Amino acid sequence: MAHSLRVGGSILRSSVRANAANPLRATTWASTQCYSTGKSKSLKETFAEKLPGEIEKIKKLRKDHGSKSVGEVTLDQVYGGARGIKSLVWEGSVLDSEEGIRFRGKTIPECQELLPKAPGGAEPLPEGLFFLLLTGEVPSEQQVRDLSAEWAARSEVPKFVQELIDRCPSDLHPMAQFSLAITALEHESAFAKAYAKGMSKSEYWQHTYEDSMDLIAKLPTIAARIYRNVFHDGKVAPVQQDKDYGYNLANQLGFANNSDFVELMRLYLTIHSDHEGGNVSAHTTHLVGSALSSPMLSLSAGLNGLAGPLHGLANQEVLNWLQKMKQSIGNDLSDEKIKEYLWSTLKSGQVVPGYGHAVLRKTDPRYVSQREFALKKLPDDPMFKLVSQVYKIAPGVLTEHGKTKNPFPNVDAHSGVLLQYYGLTQQSYYTVLFGVSRAIGVLPQLIIDRAVGAPIERPKSFSTDAYAKLVGASL
Repeated sequence: MAHSLRVGGSILRSSVRANAANPLRATTWASTQCYSTGKSKSLKETFAEKLPGEIEKIKKLRKDHGSKSVGEVTLDQVYGGARGIKSLVWEGSVLDSEEGIRFRGKTIPECQELLPKAPGGAEPLPEGLFFLLLTGEVPSEQQVRDLSAEWAARSEVPKFVQELIDRCPSDLHPMAQFSLAITALEHESAFAKAYAKGMSKSEYWQHTYEDSMDLIAKLPTIAARIYRNVFHDGKVAPVQQDKDYGYNLANQLGFANNSDFVELMRLYLTIHSDHEGGNVSAHTTHLVGSALSSPMLSLSAGLNGLAGPLHGLANQEVLNWLQKMKQSIGNDLSDEKIKEYLWSTLKSGQVVPGYGHAVLRKTDPRYVSQREFALKKLPDDPMFKLVSQVYKIAPGVLTEHGKTKNPFPNVDAHSGVLLQYYGLTQQSYYTVLFGVSRAIGVLPQLIIDRAVGAPIERPKSFSTDAYAKLVGASL
């Protein structure tokens, strides 16, 4: 485990030397393709300015403490999905079992308070979270407006990608179409083209940044085209250059006439973006990116992991379970009826979907933020009332059942109910929305990885017989 903080030392040294020899180098690059009004420092300028200090911080940590152990690994962890093994560096967020997720040290309520909002809006803009995750700084309102404008300006999807989506059979899963379209954007990758021509390792992050910005900017149009093709008339509204990211996604999906849904998209995109680096989509993006695959190929790989039933499909399973419960108990939402249905689920050998988490040991703050939204916007909705009753009763039942380490709800226990309330009822599409949000969380780390020279990931593996020998077991 002593190598859990490994970073390419040669890259760090070359990056520092390059910046020391030419302090304007990063700023000069940062000014390229800049959509800032000139009144505030751009995101790229901010990151480039902070980078030398971050590189030095990692160098010092490794120099002073590189040989120290950060934890032991048990055989159960090896066979248990690597749960709890400290082996990744993820700057944007840290998940505490009691507090929940913190984005650059800030809780979700703090982010809701501190991050800029749209005029007249109450929820944080995901642009602000992206800025925070990449730089560690809370952006000004102007910096977020500039980022909204930049993403809108970069949003045009190549015609061949549009045609590729249009040619997909309507019964091809939306996540397969989403991954396919993002992979096809490799054709536009600035990183891939620069790497093929030859470039300094200290310049990797700059092209990775450009690709990440282009990719995030194009995701709403790609996601909306899939949604409109599969479930509606195939017509997609153009990106409005003077609107924010969440508004444009809602508008292109066809829901911008409802200001509450627009606000929900802003909240959804923010809270689903990042949840440490060990989950399947984040880790896969990082792993593939460590091979110097482009952001397009790296994110596409991560999204293929997100499409798995054990990762990104959980909110669909929750909604299906709630709808079956509603059919079974009708309008009787008494404590006794809810308790009976919970026990019937558990006794049939099933789990209660949306409850429990690999790390958390309390109610997921992402669940709480959605619940607070629902209390303000749809307090009388029958499905929300059902969700609230389950929230009241389920922890006690699960605790009594004794097989759940965390008897409290996670983010998936609420999101499906909110989406269906506003008319987005096509459950097979929900993971695409999750994917748009997750890109905002994982791509900042990919930029950081390239900036600090993180090496290709290569953990050690053993066979069962080899592990038995290591622990002195006779099989």
